[in-house]
Amino acid sequence: MSEPRVVILGGGPAGVGAAQQLRKLGRASVTLLEQGSAFGGNAGSFENAGQRLDFGSHRLHPACEPAILEDIRRSLNGDLLDRPRHGRIRLRGRWIHFPLKPVDLVLRLDPGFALGTLRDMAGKAISKRPEGDTFASVLQANLGTTICDNFYFPYARKIWGRAPEELSGIQARRRVSAGSFGKLIKKVLTAVPGLKPPGSGRFFYPRRGFGQISETYAEQARSLGADLRLGYQVTQLVPPKDSSTPWLVRAKQRDAAELVTFEADYLWSTIPITVLARAMEGGVPPAVLTAAAGIEYRAMMLIYLELPVESFTEYDAHYFPDAAITITRLSEPKNYSDLREPKGRTTICAELPCAVDDAQWKMDDAALGRVVADDLARAGIPLPCPPASVQVRRLRQAYPIYVNGYEHAFGTLDHWVEGLPRLLSYGRQGLFAHDNTHHALYMAYCAAQCLTEKGFDSDRWAEYRKVFATHVVED
Repeated sequence: MSEPRVVILGGGPAGVGAAQQLRKLGRASVTLLEQGSAFGGNAGSFENAGQRLDFGSHRLHPACEPAILEDIRRSLNGDLLDRPRHGRIRLRGRWIHFPLKPVDLVLRLDPGFALGTLRDMAGKAISKRPEGDTFASVLQANLGTTICDNFYFPYARKIWGRAPEELSGIQARRRVSAGSFGKLIKKVLTAVPGLKPPGSGRFFYPRRGFGQISETYAEQARSLGADLRLGYQVTQLVPPKDSSTPWLVRAKQRDAAELVTFEADYLWSTIPITVLARAMEGGVPPAVLTAAAGIEYRAMMLIYLELPVESFTEYDAHYFPDAAITITRLSEPKNYSDLREPKGRTTICAELPCAVDDAQWKMDDAALGRVVADDLARAGIPLPCPPASVQVRRLRQAYPIYVNGYEHAFGTLDHWVEGLPRLLSYGRQGLFAHDNTHHALYMAYCAAQCLTEKGFDSDRWAEYRKVFATHVVED
């Protein structure tokens, strides 16, 4: 019996992970189409001036499924580094170490913030307020006014471009891992010697940049016989007419005039579920197209400043919840990998969330470089010298935005996808999920397990979906 043909859309961790697993398990022949020039998607890397740079700040967390972590460790063959986390947050004009440390909190925390937090903790112990259904109400009920008004709420406005009251409570539960005083205290105590669990305050990072994880999965998939293609943009999807006919996937290769058609017994999509809906040929219900229009993603600009100095700071990442600072986070890749190359130069990456119709989205690289320089000066960490170069990468779908009621629009899309024969939408973009790379890889492994000689096990996949719904983003 011949192997079923699976066509996978998207070459991020969920896509290349599934391609590798399907071939490793001998479950299917695989063709993967990725429109970009490299594998990894938003979790990829690229090279600039002799240095490997990531699309923002990425880490592989110790919470990764042990079997998947072991696969990555073995595949990278000594290139998976175990690194200490060493960042800081600018909170009310003061720098606080992140992850939080008890001594640092005592010595550096703003007294007014500390007193306000203690007052909120005492109030919560006396009377518990209802959580409600919004990002604002959930966090206020669990963390009080002080932490919300000074950290989470201004940060939410910057990252998602919406008032906290406009965001769903699901966003708080999926994105805020320390979403209660108990969890917050537990996080602080994990920094105390003797109370520190394995992996606390540490992360894993590939020597050649975070994209090395996806690139390695892609290499293995190819070595096992998968057909992985870069530079292919999907333009049209034609569903099967019946159980004996295939999916037709039409794609355009970069710089080519003609479309290429691929046949698939199973179509697995990791591209945004909204893009999937718009690419479908014929008969898409109006309610589905309306739902797709109601799903929103936050865009992101990544602004890279190359500096002619050995290092900018000792920290791997800086976080800026303050509304007076435009950027949300600054990372320095050299401090993630602990590499000493390139000598005498470093690059910093500033993250600036926005909408694709914002004026900032249309600014040129030099102007955005000045925005970052002004922000850093206001934060008290000015550039030591003018940047040698500035370049900007733009991500159109960086973060799902969970506006109040979003789950109804997503539910319509999700139900429609599940009703189409032999179609699977999964991964961060396919399930409109807040997740980390280890979550996306877990989905990929689960999907591969569900494809058996008898077909795709939908009941088993439904059970995995329940697990996915419990995933909370690791900070």
